[in-house]
Amino acid sequence: MRVEIGPYAEQRNLRLGLLFAFGGTALFALKSIFIKLAYAQGVDTVTLLTLRMLVAAPFYLVVLFWLVYKTKVNRPKRQDLLAIMALGAMSYYVSAYFDMQGLNYISAQLERLMLYTYPVMTALLSWLLFKEAITPRILLALVLTYSGVLLLYAFEAKLGGSHVGLGVVLVTISALIFAVYLVYSKRVLNRVDSMLFTSIAMLSATACVLIHFSFTHPLSALWVNSNAWFYALLLGFFSTVLPSFMLTEAVARIGAARASIMGTAGPIITIILAVIFLGEPFTWVHLIGMLLVMIGVSLLSRK
Repeated sequence: MRVEIGPYAEQRNLRLGLLFAFGGTALFALKSIFIKLAYAQGVDTVTLLTLRMLVAAPFYLVVLFWLVYKTKVNRPKRQDLLAIMALGAMSYYVSAYFDMQGLNYISAQLERLMLYTYPVMTALLSWLLFKEAITPRILLALVLTYSGVLLLYAFEAKLGGSHVGLGVVLVTISALIFAVYLVYSKRVLNRVDSMLFTSIAMLSATACVLIHFSFTHPLSALWVNSNAWFYALLLGFFSTVLPSFMLTEAVARIGAARASIMGTAGPIITIILAVIFLGEPFTWVHLIGMLLVMIGVSLLSRK
């Protein structure tokens, strides 16, 4: 979409940008719910991930064609192209696989809060890899966020879930990989159009997912029941394609800082939906854990 410029368009851009940011955040928050509902239909992780990418890939292919052949956007250099493909495979295949696999063992609420801690991981990785300063505020954010996560983990482990620890490890790996993706993608995005970056990254991940599926499943595994296909369609379009482009448009209109503020609504939306549609409990432990994580992450968004 074209971002309007000029004094009279500023207010409109702000309203639309905030709308896109909130809409993208809300749709992405549905991801864990759709995955859990699909699992209830007997679909395994690799099959669901494959269905998700098969639904989403055609949209990114159309956008890629439009950008390259219609808008004449600058094509990435060979080094950047390889970097985008690697980063796409890292985030939308490897990270997504560990995240979805972890949802087999933990609640949607704990998974969402754990993923929400990725800004803290990003700050720590920037310190380790690029020697960026680590401040007392980052240390405080680290303590607060993971205190909240540990509180929820202890609650779920107490309920008797024998594989809760495994789920926590899997989602932690997913968040760590996503943090690495963010650290390195920022440097490539300085040189490549963001929509072009997203489209190439998603198509690269789709190729990896299809290769994984072909080695581990027969083609007949894709013939799941209608309910599972319905949730896969919702996951692929409403929690993958739409939010990716909506958040890109939001950043273009109002900037990353304002768009990230709307991201704080994500865990709250997921928790509410998990209670309503999945019947997950919500106690004072969940409330305190959620507040600790959100306060910790918010410390990193303040200048």
